[in-house]
Amino acid sequence: MPVARTPISRPGVDPARRRLLGALLAVPALAAGGLTGCREEAAGRTDDGPTELSVFWFGDTLRAQSTERALRLYSTRNPRVTFRVTWQGVDGYYDRLATQSAGGNVPDLLQLDDSMLTEYAHRGITLDLGPYAADGRLDLSNLPPGLVEYSQVDGRTVGVPAAQTHAAVVYNKDLLRRLGVPAPTAMPWADYVSWAARVTRASNGRVAGTMDPSGDQRALWLWLRGQGAKFYQGRQLGFDSNLLVDWFELWQRARLELATPAPALVDRADGGEPARQLVVTGHTAASFAWSHQLPELQRHTNDELALVGFPGPTAAEWDRASMYWAGFHGTRHPSLVADVIRFLATDVEAGRVLSIERGLPPDLAVREAVTRSLTDPVPRRVAALGTALRDLVGAAPAPPPQGHGRVCTLLAASARTIRSGEAGVRTTTFRFMAQAQSALAA
Repeated sequence: MPVARTPISRPGVDPARRRLLGALLAVPALAAGGLTGCREEAAGRTDDGPTELSVFWFGDTLRAQSTERALRLYSTRNPRVTFRVTWQGVDGYYDRLATQSAGGNVPDLLQLDDSMLTEYAHRGITLDLGPYAADGRLDLSNLPPGLVEYSQVDGRTVGVPAAQTHAAVVYNKDLLRRLGVPAPTAMPWADYVSWAARVTRASNGRVAGTMDPSGDQRALWLWLRGQGAKFYQGRQLGFDSNLLVDWFELWQRARLELATPAPALVDRADGGEPARQLVVTGHTAASFAWSHQLPELQRHTNDELALVGFPGPTAAEWDRASMYWAGFHGTRHPSLVADVIRFLATDVEAGRVLSIERGLPPDLAVREAVTRSLTDPVPRRVAALGTALRDLVGAAPAPPPQGHGRVCTLLAASARTIRSGEAGVRTTTFRFMAQAQSALAA
């Protein structure tokens, strides 16, 4: 399969999507057919001649290798179809997509995460996959219903999960054994803080119990759901200032109990880059991560790492896509793009090639086949957590609205302000609420 590669960036992490799509937002929304004068008019039309599709995703070298192998497998079955692939680290990925969008030069097939799915759908960039799902050409019936729902914006299927992940606590099993402290369980948040303080005491202050997640939107979202609240209600925040004060004060108490490390260490790890996570640098016994990141985190330490679900009720979790495959609204080959997405998400052989690098396969039959064949104990831990949580998670919310990236940035900045002592909890909370609401209304 011919493969065109761009220079590869070192994989990085841009967790809060700190820069929204400035170039993208300057582009008028693409009206139906606005860039599609040459595209197929009928959803059912097939491509008979040789076709090259462009594909763009973010990730590391291992992801690139497995994705390219899966695409070659598709070409083996469909010799008329080849792929021109481009990939890079997540750092700068959305800036590059914004530039491509501004020029109407979006790849036929692209990878998005939930922070950008609504953004691209509302800008008219993503292909509506609903017709293909409705007539069975894109069969999503064997995906968890909540996972399918988490791919819908305004009732339209605008992406298909490339994989499923879970928010998890990653802990250093060997360190806890040396300290004589039991492993964390899916305990209430207050109990988790007490457990972390116990770890700090057991190590005589050499290691803190846990990373401070006060600026982590993933942790706040799950904590809110455990309180019966929502992160978003349409295009507005779904919680009030009192709840956010409670959240920030929980972590103020954790700092007083020395359950978390020094603010400078937290700030350094706050970006989420695996190599900087405090559980692998030896500064904490536990950090917060996505379950599918465990193999990469394990590569950065000789100690054995393990997984457990987030603190709080398990029903606060939901069937969450780690990322999506989406098509470009202006592609000239929409039926073919939908079929490639079907293949990547629901084909057993493709699933075996892709394995769990992006997370658990979204299709349950594929997931069973892939997880049954895993031999490495680290991926097996990822699969085991997914199995344990499968029937216990709650209903999926809507994907985050436009403005989510800015809200994440504001939350992280607010947590830093409180940790540093620059401002108090209530002052910072009220400022965040006003700025976040403004960002969502923009």
